[in-house]
Amino acid sequence: MKRIVVLTSSELRHTFFRKYLALQNGVEVVASFCESGEKNLANKITNSESEKLRHQHLQARSQVEKDFFELFCTYAKDESNPISIAKGTINDPVTVEKIITLNPDVIVSYGSSIIKPALIDAFRDRFINIHLGLSPYYRGSGTNFWPFVNNAPEFCGVTFMKIDVGIDTGEVLHQIRPRVFATDSFHVICNRLLIDMTSEMALLLQKFDELTPATQLEKSEKDLYYKNSDFTESSVQQLYNNFESGMLEDYIANKTTRDKAVPIIENAALAHD
Repeated sequence: MKRIVVLTSSELRHTFFRKYLALQNGVEVVASFCESGEKNLANKITNSESEKLRHQHLQARSQVEKDFFELFCTYAKDESNPISIAKGTINDPVTVEKIITLNPDVIVSYGSSIIKPALIDAFRDRFINIHLGLSPYYRGSGTNFWPFVNNAPEFCGVTFMKIDVGIDTGEVLHQIRPRVFATDSFHVICNRLLIDMTSEMALLLQKFDELTPATQLEKSEKDLYYKNSDFTESSVQQLYNNFESGMLEDYIANKTTRDKAVPIIENAALAHD
């Protein structure tokens, strides 16, 4: 049995994540520290003319999250021991001391604020960060949004990594790509990937002691780093233009070749039969 602490946020996708993990065999969630969402990007973008496309995009994301996760989040038993905290307070000394006192076997971070050294140092090699993107190729913010803007779905995925003080720079343990179908929308792809990510995280925890060190992917000058400020009206328009012009059909038709050109780390301990 792995005793874990979850550091996360409070959107439906985060609630689904912590509640699902807590119901899995071999996993005990001793506490989930859930940051409030008042400072999240969706609450900063308005329906003004200059932000209209981004607002619509984020509203659509919210609706698809409800379609995927609301039923489970409403009715599933909650054994994740949630503790609500304000956004950005995950590194407060009182919170850090609470986590250290709980002495979990593993800490899992998904959607929380950037973690500072006091907590990282206390749980070195026992602290897993979930990066929604394939590192080192795409780092920073919105790293499963930008591959579709750039007409490169092969760079979409999830990275499970040991946390360090950098931004998405820790040792990679395992990576997955989404299941993609020709009629998918962007938000459907991303939410299906969240389900797969959560299931894979449960397996990773169950087999944590069997994980094998992986040869890390080499960093390149071609690797990309994005900030929230890069999320513009034109980027949203480009994403939807790409979907309308057959991006998914082309990717699916050439998936094996395109994926092979962008290698990922797949931990042998987590191989599926």
